[in-house]
Amino acid sequence: MKYLCFILVLIVSCAKKETIKTGDVIFREPITNSQLSEAINEVTQTKKVTNYTHMGICFIENDSVKVIHSDADLGVVIQPLQVFLQPEDSTTYFADVYRINQLESSQALKVISNAKALVGQPYNTTYIFEDEGYYCSEFVYEAFKDHQVFQLEPMTFKDPKTNQFHEGWISHYKALNIEIPEGKLGCNPNGMANNKNLTLVKSFRN
Repeated sequence: MKYLCFILVLIVSCAKKETIKTGDVIFREPITNSQLSEAINEVTQTKKVTNYTHMGICFIENDSVKVIHSDADLGVVIQPLQVFLQPEDSTTYFADVYRINQLESSQALKVISNAKALVGQPYNTTYIFEDEGYYCSEFVYEAFKDHQVFQLEPMTFKDPKTNQFHEGWISHYKALNIEIPEGKLGCNPNGMANNKNLTLVKSFRN
């Protein structure tokens, strides 16, 4: 009987841990082999090794999970969780959901309100904070700005192994006809996932 009670408590505990809540942040690993995705991942690694190249914010609507995020092709959009996990009919997905420690329900609702106010904004292809639109981590930073959860830091576009600009970034900024904004303040998914205020609550793998 005691063993059965222990199992029931364990099941309930795990179920609670895996329940996504409004205000949780979801990080997605690369789902394509694009040069830019590779560049984002390779130049933004931290001591806590992750492979995230995209992120968004979860919220619950009509008992289903939605993700609001800034997509490179669509700009800031709201999508069902499954669409976020498997865009463009991808057959695989890898994502982790993190919870902001001590974020109250009222604060989470404010974050979502901030995020929804940006729906329709374009994607910021220059990755320069002052420019129009929002890249994915910039969007999340802006939504949480009132609560000072995340911080900006000097960006680098150099491969840490060679200390040279990654070819993916060279091609990207050559196409935009602007200089690589090395050292400008910004943020990225891997760096934000390394934030001490985040706790992993759920993972998706297939």
